[in-house]
Amino acid sequence: MEANPYEQERRTKLQKLRELGVDPYGQATPGIAPLAQTKATYKPEMGHDGGPAVKVAGRIMLKRDMGKLSFLTLRDETGDLQVGIDKKRVDEKSWGVRDLLDLGDQIIVEGNLGVTNKGEVTVWATNVTMASKALLPPPAKWEGLSDVELRYRQRYVDLWANPQVMQLAKMRIAVIDEIRAYMKARGFAEVETPMMQIQHGGANAKPFETHHNALDIPLYMRIAPELFLKRLLVGGMGKIFEINRNFRNEGISPRHNPEFTMLEAYEAYGSWETMADLVEGMICHVAEKLFGGLKITHQRQNPIPSPGTPGEGEGGGTQKVINLQRPWRRVRIVDLVKERTGWGFSKESDVRRDSPATVAMLFRRELRRFVNTFPGRQFGPELDYNDEDGMKLRQICEAWASGNTLPVGLEEHYDISNLKAHWEYLGQISTAEQLIEVYEKVIEPTLIDPCFVTHVPSVIIPLAKKNKDDPFFADVYELAINGVEISPGYSELNDPDVQAANFTQQVGDEAEKQKTDEDFLNALRYGMPPAGGIGLGIDRLLMMLTGAESIRDVILFPLMRPHA
Repeated sequence: MEANPYEQERRTKLQKLRELGVDPYGQATPGIAPLAQTKATYKPEMGHDGGPAVKVAGRIMLKRDMGKLSFLTLRDETGDLQVGIDKKRVDEKSWGVRDLLDLGDQIIVEGNLGVTNKGEVTVWATNVTMASKALLPPPAKWEGLSDVELRYRQRYVDLWANPQVMQLAKMRIAVIDEIRAYMKARGFAEVETPMMQIQHGGANAKPFETHHNALDIPLYMRIAPELFLKRLLVGGMGKIFEINRNFRNEGISPRHNPEFTMLEAYEAYGSWETMADLVEGMICHVAEKLFGGLKITHQRQNPIPSPGTPGEGEGGGTQKVINLQRPWRRVRIVDLVKERTGWGFSKESDVRRDSPATVAMLFRRELRRFVNTFPGRQFGPELDYNDEDGMKLRQICEAWASGNTLPVGLEEHYDISNLKAHWEYLGQISTAEQLIEVYEKVIEPTLIDPCFVTHVPSVIIPLAKKNKDDPFFADVYELAINGVEISPGYSELNDPDVQAANFTQQVGDEAEKQKTDEDFLNALRYGMPPAGGIGLGIDRLLMMLTGAESIRDVILFPLMRPHA
């Protein structure tokens, strides 16, 4: 491709650097100090230029030429630092380099630490050389790298053009390090399990498929490490964890990326309750150690809708506060659904017949998908289920539940065919699935403060133990914070015969159901101790702690559609 005028001008300077005897792409250079560390070493008694000799390197973010004096702002991963280039202090070659510098170039500077007349900490250069000539210009000074899609595609520019992106990347590293330390301090050993598997399992999801040429067999990228970690429990390991990369062939959204990071951990002779204690303590520890406390405050750009009852988070307006103060609430899913919607769930119930108002909430939650309003009508972020439109949705649901005709005029407000399709879908799924549908679509988005939602129907979770008192439910939790599930935890199923039956009695999408893993069942037949297990979504945890609006903000290289 032909170079644009900006690149061509920089290539001309590249050639002039070579003619000057300067390698535009530098050499290995020992002894370079981070910019922030160098800046912090300045003391007032050093005066204008009486500080120690230092050696720094960075990318030029700002350049001001004033005749025989230039000021540059350099940036590295630790921060910014000013460099002063005075013609009287540098040799001819360094001054020649100065004339050929552009924004975005990376340079190495040696000099004495000091300050300007205005008090700005500055390295007064005695030698300037190149580290890497930038052939493409950086984003415009005032615009930054503001195009969101371009930022994700060109993270290599985003990291230095937007300092907060570098800070977030460093925070991700710190959070993962702290989780590792927390787990190891409690006797958990870190292990590794296969990412390519002969048979995928451990979750309900569509896998990515690949092929091994030498063995001539199909393989799957793992959707979860669970079944291999449980094999290690059978082998005699008692407390294990893995911070793992998982791959699921699903849609992309602000909360979903096909490649994501999870913590999974198992403890022999534990339960869902001991694992709830573990994850509660871990998240609180990370928040206090790295974020300064148990109240997480960030800008509330997209307030969470509420089904007629206030969310559990504090604040409003432009801020959202997530209160992590312990103890966190633990509530059975059926009790939470009744509390929030009025639907008294039973194993024989049908939400359409028993609680049309709850179905109206479900429709309302998916308003943009199923409802067309008058042209020009807009719904605010806080949805009132008792307003005019909410009442119309209830009238529709009540009419269908009783077999009556719809009230006159409702067709003018709503696309009844879309509503009818979803109504019929609810009649095709099991009661357990109806319960999950109502919880996930109506209630979960409102759970801002931490909430362990417990005792989910066992048919939904084939790898967990059934509750002794009521086998319809499993001994599990789903931890919701900031409106999303962030961690599931189980009392793990270790009966091989029940496990085999569960593999054949699942509900849900056929393509996402777990297949029977005979080798895993064979492992269980050798005996796995009772155990507790957890998964923790690292990406979603980062979103909650930092206030990131999209999962792409906390992943360095999110999956993007290729340019056409």
